[in-house]
Amino acid sequence: MRIWNQALGHPRALNLAGALTCIGLVVAAVIIEVVADMPPCPLCVFQRVAFLVMAAFLLLGAIRPGWLAGGLTAVAALAGIGLAWRHLWLQSLPPEEVPACGPGLDYLLEVFPLSEALRLVLSGSGECAEIDRILGVTIPAWTLLAYGLLGGFFLLFNAAVARQRAPSRQAPS
Repeated sequence: MRIWNQALGHPRALNLAGALTCIGLVVAAVIIEVVADMPPCPLCVFQRVAFLVMAAFLLLGAIRPGWLAGGLTAVAALAGIGLAWRHLWLQSLPPEEVPACGPGLDYLLEVFPLSEALRLVLSGSGECAEIDRILGVTIPAWTLLAYGLLGGFFLLFNAAVARQRAPSRQAPS
């Protein structure tokens, strides 16, 4: 409880640390992509975007901690959870049920309106069903864990900051 109370005294710094963590996860993904020669599938790219959106909302929390930053961070984390969950589902399909590989994300975004490109990405493709593991765990499972932990923590943390700063309301005597 002591650590929690100390953290509540530095909400801007902790939100900034959260933003840097999200950015660090994206940097780690790019490093894995380059070093291990694992090009990202479209769902992977969208999961990176979800981390960057979380980082942007946590930067908002570094400026103005509270409900808005925590809530928006949680919404971005929920979007990331949905993407990672979909990715894990595609990876769990038997080979004969895996959708065929489609065009690359660059092509989809050039040719189709954003809503249609999103629909096509979320329908999945064969490249999203490829399973790459780090420390024995699939990459979408790692991202699912990160979204849940970071999103949940920063929602609770920013809510606690907002409650702490709210004027206390006492019933009249």
